[in-house]
Order: sequence, then structure tokens, then C-alpha cells
Amino acid sequence: MKTRHWDRIGNGGLTFTELGFGTAPLGNLYRAVSDEDAQATLQAAWDGGFRYYDTAPLYGLGLSETRLNQFLRGKKRDEYVLSTKAGRLLQVCPPEQRTGIGKFFDTPSRREVYDYSYDGVMRSFEASFERLGVDRIDILFAHDLDIFTHGSKEASDARINEFMRSGYYAMLALRDQGVIKAFGGGINEWEVCQTLAERGDFDLFLLAGRYTLLEQEALQSFLPLCEKRGIGIVLGGPYNSGILATGPKPGAYYNYSEAPKEILDRVARIEAVCKRHGVALIEAALQFPALHPAVVALIPGGQRPEEVKSNRKILDAKIPPALWADLKAEGLMRKDAPTT
Repeated sequence: MKTRHWDRIGNGGLTFTELGFGTAPLGNLYRAVSDEDAQATLQAAWDGGFRYYDTAPLYGLGLSETRLNQFLRGKKRDEYVLSTKAGRLLQVCPPEQRTGIGKFFDTPSRREVYDYSYDGVMRSFEASFERLGVDRIDILFAHDLDIFTHGSKEASDARINEFMRSGYYAMLALRDQGVIKAFGGGINEWEVCQTLAERGDFDLFLLAGRYTLLEQEALQSFLPLCEKRGIGIVLGGPYNSGILATGPKPGAYYNYSEAPKEILDRVARIEAVCKRHGVALIEAALQFPALHPAVVALIPGGQRPEEVKSNRKILDAKIPPALWADLKAEGLMRKDAPTT
């Protein structure tokens, strides 16, 4: 698999495989996955050349990290890149009070407590070390400082201010001391990423679903800022929660909910252009965001070995340049979107 070396501040940087593996699905997101199936899926990713793994305490309330522990234990530490997140502490609670009921299944009985303070970041980081069982974590992301998570711009702004006054300095210290190579934000909204980038010295952002074949508004100001500052983008959610993988069928998911009619219609038009060029929608969807120079890796995730193998195969599909040109000509892609 192709790799992309990134080194923003001259500390040796990190080498990302073009595809990384996002482990939220292995935290039993939307359905329970057995330990055996989780390990088989991780092994399929490794066998396919994936060498970047992203996790977070939230994913399965620790389950994703402990499953990675088992998998990575036999791997040489210099052979992969590992990121996790901070901003939530996990507290033991009665089963009926656990976080994520109806979203995460068969998880430990834990509830999330948001904490973006210096102490909260350090405690979260230490707990992740224990769950992961590794001696080095490469990247630490501030998790979910966004409106999607906190419910309003005011609530998001309050969490951003909390982080920038306190937790930010924990991440800065960890990087400057060489404990981590890089830090940034794992965020659902590019606008929040831009706010952070303008207020601090961030290295990377894990942007979920906001630069895709369906959405390119991040080209307005955020992605140009990243290019100017040397900030790398790990792109999660390249299928916009599913619709760019499944196509515009009834019940298709967009942003973790059923897609509204206007999204279904737009995806149908995009898919029609893809078909004219003999390209599957999912192939164009996975390859398009990787064409932006700021993007260092894509992390589509997966719950089954077959999904991982499919993503790997899709990455090698040939996309004719005329496809991108036609999408732009029909107003289905921004004119300034990089396509070479």
C-alpha cells in the first residue's frame, strides 16, 4: 500500500499508509461483534497493508482499545502508527446508566464524563495506555469538541474554551517532551477544526465525513489553511456514514441517520455520472478525498474482514479523470476540488 510521510515540525514525523483502520465499529457500534470476529477483522487489515490504527475511549467504552491491545501485542511497535483521543473519562456505573445504550452493544458498564482540562487529558491518556498495553502512542486527538456532540454552538464553544485554557497545554507538553509525535482534534465539523487551528499550534485533524464526494465545503477556508500551515488531515467517514457505499437506496444512512430526500437525490445524480464512466460509486467515494494534498490517510473502518478487504480492493480501482471533470461540469463537485 502507498504511504505518505508527514513531518510538520521536524521531529521525524510519521509515515501513514494511505488506508488506516478506524476501530469504532470494533467497539460494537450498532451491533455486537465477537472477540474472534474483531481479531479476524484487524488481521485482515494488517494482511492488507494497513499500518495506521485509530481508536478512542468512547468506542465501546474502552472495548475498542482493549481489542487493539490483544491484536497489537505481537506486532513490532515501529511497524504501525497509533492514535487515540482524550476529552472523556470513563466511570464505572450501573448497566442501565452506561453511555451509548442503543448505539454501542455489549460493552463495559461505563459512563462518559467530559473533561477537557489539563488533568482530564493526562488521566485519559494514562488510562488509554493501560487499555492499549503499548509503550508508545503516536497521536492524541481532542475528541468531539463539536456542535454534533454537545448540542449547540454555545455548548461547543464552552468546551473549546475549556480545552484551549487547559487541556491544550497538556497535549502541547506531551508533544514537546517527545511522548507523542503529534496532537490535534478528532472532530465532526470542519468549522470547529478551523477555530482550533486558528487558536493553537495543531498538527493533525481527524475530520469525520466533512470532505467527501458529497461534501466539499471545507475547501472554502479550512483545507487551504491546513495546506498553508502544514497541518495533516486524517479523513474519517469517507462514505458519509454509509450512503456513498450503499448508494441512494431507501433507508440509506447519512450522518448516522436516515438520509433525507435531497441527499438521496444528489447521491443518485453522482452515482449516475459514475456509472457512465464504468466506476462504482463506492470506488469514487473512497478515492476522491485522498486526492487532496493535506489528506495523509483515510480511515473507513469495518466490522468484518470482507469489508476491510473490499476497501483495500477499492483503493486500487482505476478512476478516469473525465469522471471528476463531469461531476464538476454538472455542479456535483466544487470546481476547486483537487482531482489529480
